[in-house]
Amino acid sequence: MERVFNFSAGPSMLPEKVLARAAEEMLCYEDSGTSVMEMSHRSPVYEKIIADAEALLRKVMEIPDNYKVLFLQGGASTQFAAVPLNLLNKNGKADYILSGQFSTKAYQEAQKYGDIAVAASSKDANFSFVPKTDKNSFRNDADYVHICFNNTIYGTKFPYIPDTGAIPLVADLSSCILSEPIDVSKFGLIYAGAQKNMSAAGLTVVIVREDLLGNARKDTPAMLDYKLMADNGSMYNTPPCWCIYIAKLVYEWILELGGLKAMQKRNAEKAQILYDYLDSQDYYLAPVEKESRSMMNVTFVTGNAELDKKFASEAAAEGLINLKGHRSVGGMRASIYNAMPKAGVEKLVAFMKKFAKNNPKA
Repeated sequence: MERVFNFSAGPSMLPEKVLARAAEEMLCYEDSGTSVMEMSHRSPVYEKIIADAEALLRKVMEIPDNYKVLFLQGGASTQFAAVPLNLLNKNGKADYILSGQFSTKAYQEAQKYGDIAVAASSKDANFSFVPKTDKNSFRNDADYVHICFNNTIYGTKFPYIPDTGAIPLVADLSSCILSEPIDVSKFGLIYAGAQKNMSAAGLTVVIVREDLLGNARKDTPAMLDYKLMADNGSMYNTPPCWCIYIAKLVYEWILELGGLKAMQKRNAEKAQILYDYLDSQDYYLAPVEKESRSMMNVTFVTGNAELDKKFASEAAAEGLINLKGHRSVGGMRASIYNAMPKAGVEKLVAFMKKFAKNNPKA
């Protein structure tokens, strides 16, 4: 059976070149005589894999030397608790910008640990845009400010990096990491689940400025203590070995393509094809305000729930799978992460045109 175009919000498509390489090395990695899935994480062979993965990620993202890179488990959702446990340590206050479901979940989790305030929110507009902020939006004595940079469910992305002054900015980059260049130095901490643009499900990457380490609450579980993880090179316990290996291959693939500037160009071209079509017609509605549109997750609806359901079903029959919108918002969602080829977006637009012609609205 031929491979389909998978528009899933995550786990998502991986580059075919990465999958082919992993398949070649499945039974025997280099001359180790074993698969990466089987080898000890304490072995010299695996220690080189994880060291190479970190070095490659540092190169791809141009991560400054005063930041630690951690390869962790538990998904981005675990970081909803880890962030306040590690950073809510001076005044016990943090400010959150609510721009979607995951920033809201992060806010709700953080409320267990301190004085957590909403600095801005677009909830009243069904998260159809990213709220604007300036320095005056945040409390001067907040220990950090938290954002979700790209909102997978609603199809929005921050068109700016909030200016928080001296307050550390924490960002969930799960659904847009590695899609374009980003100035890591503007953040105190970045975290991202890897299953959208970086690797298979099971790996979470944390990039944290060194001065933010070492002040975790006394009751912080060992597995959530950033300094403990950093001091042990992400191997306090057995790490997600296979996922880190896949991430290494993805970093190599990105560099071969020309790095994040080249990746941004590819992604912008794909998104433009889809948004240009959406803006040229009135059969489908794109609910997101233009300046807040995501380059990774494109949401649209017909305005008729039954038509939306039919769209997703017929698209899947033509090899365009996982286009159904999130259960909380309905409609359709096309996640066009790094590994989605331009041909997939072009085929989707062709199908959208055909579906609109064959299913006129009353």
